[in-house]
Amino acid sequence: MVLAAGLGSRLRPLTDVLPKPLVPVGDRPALAHVLERLSAAGLDRVVVNAHHGLEPLQRFLAGHPRVATSVEPELLGTAGGVARAGALLGPGDVLIWNADILAAVDPAAVIAAHADARTDPRRRAATLVVQPRERGSGSVGIDGGGRVVRLRKERVGQEERGGEFLGIHVLGDALRKSLPERGCLIGDVYIPALRSGATLQAFEWRAPFFDIGSVKSYLEANLAWLASRGLSSWIAPAAVFDPGITLEAAILGEGASARGVGLLERCVVWPGASVEAPLADAVVAPGHIVRAGAVLKHVAPP
Repeated sequence: MVLAAGLGSRLRPLTDVLPKPLVPVGDRPALAHVLERLSAAGLDRVVVNAHHGLEPLQRFLAGHPRVATSVEPELLGTAGGVARAGALLGPGDVLIWNADILAAVDPAAVIAAHADARTDPRRRAATLVVQPRERGSGSVGIDGGGRVVRLRKERVGQEERGGEFLGIHVLGDALRKSLPERGCLIGDVYIPALRSGATLQAFEWRAPFFDIGSVKSYLEANLAWLASRGLSSWIAPAAVFDPGITLEAAILGEGASARGVGLLERCVVWPGASVEAPLADAVVAPGHIVRAGAVLKHVAPP
């Protein structure tokens, strides 16, 4: 299941133009990248929940006939969203992927790791994809056996190293059966499970990942997309720019236009948007220019 119902508040006003799952990363929407990764892993039953930006999401998903949509007239939270989609998902464990997370994680490997953990009855709760960090840092603490012993401020064991939860995880069938109709998977499901003695296993991911919920990380994800293809910039076929403009780590979407003279660097110009050069470290959507607030550098692809 891909969680795509959020409001995208941190990306406003960009998410007033498009819902966060549809913001472009490179040549296609963020959600397309996630769905392609799931499809490549052979997952043929995928559910996407939707609330904010429902109509454009439904139009996009109409081109993906093997993906079902779980509409939430009111936001139910991550746990409530999965509970509401129960009939569409069918029985069993569920792989969950936040729509705003871009990472080259192999879904099949995460599922296999969770299946291995299930040989021990104490490891049937969930498997969380975690990027390791120093002890005490990040949103997660991990013990020497690879078990999660800290979530947020809740501790249930001796932490050997910290980590950052990516928002990619397998929710076990047993724990799934206790989901509330509304609520948060972390605060209302996983933390109480830890308190009760259930085991959450960590699947360690050491490569980069991008949470495109912030403008800075969203821009970095686009730069990583360029780097992964060996491109200095990318221009859609119907995009135009004046001859006096130099593009450096810039992306011009379909129908975008750039006018003026000077450098357009580390910028993402959305389809149909117009921009005036020079400009750096910014996202340009129709009617909006949003700056990252920090100088960005090329980063490694996820």
